[in-house]
Amino acid sequence: MNSMEKVRPPPAGAEAGSDFARLSKKIQAAGLMARRPGYYALRITAVTTLYALGCTAFVLIGDSWWTLLTAGFLAVVFGQVALLAHDVAHRQVFRLRRCSELSGRLAGNLGIGMGYGWWQDKHSRHHANPNHEDLDPDLDPDILVWTQDQARAAKGLPRLLGRSQAFLFFPLLTLEGFNLHMSGIRSLADGALKNRAWEGILLFTHIAVYLGALFLVLPPGKAIAFLVVHQCLFGIYLGSIFAPNHKGMPVLRGADRPDFLRRQVLTSRDVRGGRFTDIVLGGLNYQIEHHLFPSMPSPHLRRAQAIVRGHCQELGVSYLETSLLHSYRQTLASLHHAGAPLRQPRASSLA
Repeated sequence: MNSMEKVRPPPAGAEAGSDFARLSKKIQAAGLMARRPGYYALRITAVTTLYALGCTAFVLIGDSWWTLLTAGFLAVVFGQVALLAHDVAHRQVFRLRRCSELSGRLAGNLGIGMGYGWWQDKHSRHHANPNHEDLDPDLDPDILVWTQDQARAAKGLPRLLGRSQAFLFFPLLTLEGFNLHMSGIRSLADGALKNRAWEGILLFTHIAVYLGALFLVLPPGKAIAFLVVHQCLFGIYLGSIFAPNHKGMPVLRGADRPDFLRRQVLTSRDVRGGRFTDIVLGGLNYQIEHHLFPSMPSPHLRRAQAIVRGHCQELGVSYLETSLLHSYRQTLASLHHAGAPLRQPRASSLA
C-alpha cells in the first residue's frame, strides 16, 4: 500500500475476527447503534421552526436591504436541513427505507432544492471508497485537481484554476449551492434515477416557490441580491462542513484498497470541539466514526470516538484529530501541492 502506512498485526490475545468486527462488537455492547427518536424529533422540530421563522421574517421585512440578514440566516438553516437529509439518507433517523426516502426527498428536493436521489448515489459511492482517486466521486477533477497526476492530465477549467486552486478554494465554495441545484436538475435526465418523476416534481416545486417568493416580495434588484447572498453563503457553509473530512488525507489509487477499518480511518480526520461544533458541523466532525458506522445516530458519535480511538491505538493505526482551522490548513496545503505541476514552467521548445 504505497500511500498508506504499514498495517500492524492485531495485538496478542485479540479476539478472533477482523479488526473491524472486533470494534463493532465494542460499539454494539455500548448500545451506540440504538435509535434516538426523541433526539431526532426535537432536532427536526427545531430546524423546521427556524425554517418557518426565516421565511416569516423574509415576508415581514419585505422591501428592505435588511432582508439580506434573513438571507444569511436562511443559508445556515438550509445547511442544517442538508445535514438532516444526510442523517436520513444513512438510515440514522428512520428504520424503514420508505420513510427514509420520503423524508429525504421532502427535506432535500422540496426543502432546499437539492436532488436527493442524485446526492445519495454519489455519497454512497464516496463512503464505499473514500479518497480513492479512481472510485470516489468527490475526487473527480471537474473544477479542481486533487492529485498531481490529475494536474498533469488536466485540461480546460481544471488546468486554468489548478495552479492557484488553494487560493481560490473558499471563493469557489460560493458556487457550491448553485452547483447542487444544477446537479440535481441534470440528474433528472438519467433514466436510472429512482423515482425520477417525484424527484423532478419536488425539485421544480421548490425552485418555483423560491423564485416566486423572491420576486413577489422584493423588487428585481433586491431579489437578485437576496438570491446571491443566500446561495453563496449556503455554499460556503456546506463546503466548510465537508472540506475538513478527507481533503489533505492520504489518497488511494488503483488496487490500493486496505481492509475496511483502515480504508475509513486512514483517509478521514476528526475535528476537535464541543457541543457547539457538533451542532454547526452536524456531527460530521466525528468523520472517522461516521465512516465506520454510517447508520449510527449522530448524537452517539461523541461517545463512540473514545472507543474507536482506543481500538486504533491497540492496532497501531493512525487516528487523526485536529482543530477546525488546522484541518482547513491541511486542505489548502494539499490543494497547493496537487496543483504544483501546473505551476512549473514549460520546457522551451528551443531547448
